[in-house]
Amino acid sequence: MATIFSEVTDFEETKFISRSDKIAASREAKRLILGLNEIYKQKKDPAIMEIMKRLTTLKKKYEKRLK
Repeated sequence: MATIFSEVTDFEETKFISRSDKIAASREAKRLILGLNEIYKQKKDPAIMEIMKRLTTLKKKYEKRLK
């Protein structure tokens, strides 16, 4: 469980410049969100929900840039 939170931190700190980086980032964000969702179902921790919201915002930002 701690590894997914470290992955989220690394993901949020990374800057994606090229188109292929943004495509990969969108997929990675989706994977992280789904992983966090499984943890959230068990723990019901509002902090996890906030992390998922931040990741969703980043994911939408990258997808918007791709269109």
